[in-house]
Amino acid sequence: MPSFHHIDFEPLGRRGACPANASLLEAAQQLGVALISLCGGAGTCGRCKVRVLSGQVSPPTASEQELLSAKELQEGYRLACQTYALSDLKVHVPPESLSTPQRTQVESQEVAVTPEPLARGYDVRLALPSLADPRADAERVLQALQEQQGVACQSVDIEVLRGFAALRDAEALRVAVRGGEWMAAMPAGTRLLGLAVDLGTTKIAGYLLDLETGGTLASRGMMNPQISYGEDVITRITRTHQNPSEARLMQSLAVEALNQLALELTAEVDAKPEQIVEAVVVGNTAMHHLLLRLPVSQLALAPYVPAVSQALDVKARDVGLRLAAGAYVHLLPNIAGFVGADHVAMLLATELAHADGLVLALDIGTNTEVCLNDHGQMTSVSCASGPAFEGAHITHGMRAATGAIERLRLVDNRVEYQTIDGAPPVGICGSGILDALAQLYLHGVVDRTGRMGEHPRVRQRNGEREFVLVSEEERDGSPAITITQRDVRELQLAKGAMRTGIEALLQAAGKSAEDIERVVIAGAFGSYIDVSSAVIIGMLPALPLERFSQVGNAAGAGARLALLSESKRREAQEIARRVRYIELATVPNFQRLFASCLYLGEINHKDTKTQRNVKS
Repeated sequence: MPSFHHIDFEPLGRRGACPANASLLEAAQQLGVALISLCGGAGTCGRCKVRVLSGQVSPPTASEQELLSAKELQEGYRLACQTYALSDLKVHVPPESLSTPQRTQVESQEVAVTPEPLARGYDVRLALPSLADPRADAERVLQALQEQQGVACQSVDIEVLRGFAALRDAEALRVAVRGGEWMAAMPAGTRLLGLAVDLGTTKIAGYLLDLETGGTLASRGMMNPQISYGEDVITRITRTHQNPSEARLMQSLAVEALNQLALELTAEVDAKPEQIVEAVVVGNTAMHHLLLRLPVSQLALAPYVPAVSQALDVKARDVGLRLAAGAYVHLLPNIAGFVGADHVAMLLATELAHADGLVLALDIGTNTEVCLNDHGQMTSVSCASGPAFEGAHITHGMRAATGAIERLRLVDNRVEYQTIDGAPPVGICGSGILDALAQLYLHGVVDRTGRMGEHPRVRQRNGEREFVLVSEEERDGSPAITITQRDVRELQLAKGAMRTGIEALLQAAGKSAEDIERVVIAGAFGSYIDVSSAVIIGMLPALPLERFSQVGNAAGAGARLALLSESKRREAQEIARRVRYIELATVPNFQRLFASCLYLGEINHKDTKTQRNVKS
């Protein structure tokens, strides 16, 4: 029996030889096909669906028989993580199985700051070496720098000297200096660039900046390739704990993504990654630790202690980034095991630390961080909101790709919806899911406990109620797109987690939701939601809509501020010191509070019902 099989993934044009003992998910990962794998390949999420067009594969497993319909199995649909090639294969990948949405979160508000970067460039004229002047390369440059620019350097990065031969005969040179260190050399007049990165659990956003003018030259987003090995950080942490080699894999995936980002961003402005002399990376504590190959197992165990919380400056090459010879990567401080540098960056960009009154800020994502500023006292929590509102664990949920329903409303018995790119509907993404739940509750299809009742579009299927958004007839015979009773429960858990975080902060401050003067919403999901839908289901407090503002990727904006400004880095460190962190599990009456937040609509603290009311 051959040890390898040739597998062709269509319509992506990815093909190659893969080990016979590898699942189709592993083969896809090997060939650069980013299939969604929320469960990390355990066969429980059903998201890595593919269709085998030709060739022989292993028989369907019990998981596949449970998660796929008989018709789907008959048509060749399989779960990639459960299927193994027995011959050469041709495999079709449906768009809803790919973790590559059209949208990536790079949009954010610009925050003006006077550039004062740590790395600065100086042009110097050099006397060419000769028998009469045989001074060493470093001595010639450092002396010219001192005499012509009044800048003294105490050290030289070794990689600068190793690559200096190409510039030895230049009459003029641009010298990059950071903190008294000569850390890069380039032809005179070369523009010095900086890279700011928001390294998210799901998405990565990168920004290329001119360090002298402070202008953003290019921005680009991409999926975090680690997502193929687990949707959430706990799955990734577990994998690295079970197999130390996984830690190296997770780090290399992130590093190569950042290198690719740097290459693409510089290409957009006719520059090279070697011009990037400084980078700032922010992310949650787990992403921070995985990038630096720091231990992460303790992050998933009480008391959830990070390996380091202070700001760090490390050489880019020590991380694996291919930037300027002596380039540095600055990482903003972490606050706690599940509140990281991205939260600090968000607070920095939104200027929450300087806000008057009672102001709430949320960075909504797979983990949602919430901060309440009560007249200068900042307190934060982390809510394990999960990826339900990003399409995960929802029957027909998907990421924001072409054909995803992104907006909808219920009019009488008719569903009006809009899809991304105006394409035929293939599933429903986060903003559409939120709208759907709000509309079902608003029109009485589901009650306050989340129980789905009677409606012309509600039907019983496989022992479960479901609401038909797009019928089989409307999809020309393809399976209907629905919201099931189980989906409603998943959404209640996500909504409940976020609202519990908000209420815990209010409770600790002795305030009520009505006291909140302003709500700042940041993050990938937060940028696209309809705030009124979030208010209808009780995910956000019932406040006048004018009190809410959506600011896009504030973490990315904060990373840019820290890249451009040394004083902003100091401010970020001060913010991290000022924030008081609350672990939700230690909140008094946490279970009762969480149970009350599971109900749809505005929560009622006097409600004495138990969590049983909202279980399926």
